[in-house]
Order: sequence, then C-alpha cells, then structure tokens
Amino acid sequence: MKALVYHGPGRRSWQDVPDPVIEQPTDVIVRVDAVTICGTDLHILKGDVPEVEPGRILGHEAVGTVTAAGAAVRTVAPGDRVLVSCISACGTCRYCRDGSYGQCLGGGGWVLGHLIDGTQAEYVRVPFADNSTHRIPDGVTDEQMVMLADILPTSYEVGVLAGAVAPGDVVAIVGAGPIGLAAILTAKLFSPSHVVAIDVADSRLEAARKFGADIVVNSSREDPRAVVDAVSGDLGADVAMEAVGLPETFEQAVCLVRPGGRVPNIGVHGAPATLHLEQIWIKNLTITTGLVDTHSTPTLVRLVGNEQIDTTPMITHRFTMDEFERAYDVFGRAGETGALKVLLTPSTSRSSREGTRT
Repeated sequence: MKALVYHGPGRRSWQDVPDPVIEQPTDVIVRVDAVTICGTDLHILKGDVPEVEPGRILGHEAVGTVTAAGAAVRTVAPGDRVLVSCISACGTCRYCRDGSYGQCLGGGGWVLGHLIDGTQAEYVRVPFADNSTHRIPDGVTDEQMVMLADILPTSYEVGVLAGAVAPGDVVAIVGAGPIGLAAILTAKLFSPSHVVAIDVADSRLEAARKFGADIVVNSSREDPRAVVDAVSGDLGADVAMEAVGLPETFEQAVCLVRPGGRVPNIGVHGAPATLHLEQIWIKNLTITTGLVDTHSTPTLVRLVGNEQIDTTPMITHRFTMDEFERAYDVFGRAGETGALKVLLTPSTSRSSREGTRT
C-alpha cells in the first residue's frame, strides 16, 4: 500500500510500505476512506515531537471501513464504517477506568502516527478497536465525521469543558485556526454572552465569524485586551483559551483573563512559555493543560448526526491521497492559502487495484 512516511525533521514522502496486519486480537484493519492533516503533524515535521521516529507513518484522524477484525473485537465487524479516534484506549488501566484515555498505561493514548503507524495511508491497524473506533451513523458523511477524530473533541474537552464555559461568560479564544474554530463551535453550545476570536490572519477571522464568533480581533492592528474589556465591564474574559501553541499566544491568553478566570491551553507547544507568576499569583487563576481523552466523542457523534453541529465548513481544500505532498504544502502555508482543514480521499489507482483484487 501507499502511506505518508516521516523521515526526520522536514522530510516526508508518499511511498510504498507493507500492508498492516492484525497483531493483537483486539485489533482491526481499516481501509481509509477519508483522512486529514493535523497541526500536530506539522509540529512533528518541525522536530517538536522527538518520540516520533523516522519511518513512522503519520496521521491520527480518519474515517474508513473495517476490512478485518481480531478474534476479541466485539463492537465492530468487517464492512462497518467507522470513525478512527485519535486516542486509543486499553479500557482497563487506572486512567482508562477514570475516562482519561489520553493517559492510557496499557499501550494506548496518542499512539497512532506517534508511537505506531498512523492513518495517512491506504490502510491502518487500529489497536483496542472496541474502545478506539465509533460506528458512523447512517446518513452521516465521511466529511462530517472526520472532524470528530481529533479537533472537535480536543477543543471541546481541553478548551470548553476544562475552561468550564458557562452561560453568560465572555470567552476569548487566541487563535482562529482549526482548533480555535472548533472551540468557537463547541463553546456556543453553552450560550456564552460573547465569543471573541483573536488572530493575525483576516481570512481566519472571517472563518471565525462564520463559526459563531461574536467579535473578531486582528491583534496586529488592535489591542485584544481593550476589546475584551469593552464587553466584560473592564474585568477581562471569564475564559481565555490558547489555541495556537506559541509562547506569545499563551502569555496573551493569560493577560486576557479576569481575576478568578480560567485559561485552558489547547495548543501544542514546541518551546517554553513564560508564566509570569510575579504578576498573576494574586489573581486566583486556573490554568489547565491536557491531551484529549475523547470521552466526549459519542456525544459529538450524536450532535453531528442530529444536525446540531455542522463541521463540514472546516474543510477548505480537497485532494486525493496521491496528492499528499501537495496537501501538506497547502496546509503548511495556511496563512497564504487560507487552508483550515484539508481532506484526502482515495486515489483512482487504489480503486483500480481493489477492483483487480475482487
């Protein structure tokens, strides 16, 4: 099969690799029908995630069709359309029993495209399938569902739920990329009084408006704190989310929050950020970090299936899998291309090979 393989910082290729096989009775093999690229994949390519070894197939967001299942798999079967979660869960360790699947001690957690081969391939082996895949409801498309592999549960759990967004809150979101947009979409479920989106790219701020932001601020031209003060009675934001992963955006989020407020960090950081305790020790702030657990995925699947959330506008560019290199280039230059999320579907060459097999 073909797959997108990491060869060290700055190097990747779409190449032939061996087909995955069942290794454990809890595994399934999934034919990838739609896959996307995550900002975390860009961090890997920059060298920010040293645990990823050269030769690793990247990717942790996909939907597909089960083609083979291990003897112990009970919830899905060959032929089922499934969402492949970015988090795998053994289901029995201390953390899994607490619903903290991202911290799984039994061989799960964030492993796809990180510690084992991932989803940016024609086929993928998914461990702990009963806990790590979700059947796709009838009538829901691959495009609707693929955003639930990572960015929706990440923004919802690490941003909205950890930040305890409540009715009437002023919510500031620093970063209007895919994660920030997903945070806007899911924060609106809790009826905040104002959602303020902050970025330096006008194209992303326009997208933020479409996803429900009440106010957008280009921080290269306008002072975000002045805008937040104007709608909060000079208090600051109740919740200020960091959704970029840069030292300066984390520090900006801390500066935007009111005394007693919450700062949930969603972004993936590759460099140290300064925590100005000399300024904030007196402010009773709650600062949280986290890796998504995906405990909310069944809820989000229902919301999408019931048309209460629409994720498809996040997809701005579409490619076939044999255009993976081009898709990475477009996604990596999002400031120039306007890319939010890119979607890749099978190339005609795979379809013809499968036709030959049958």
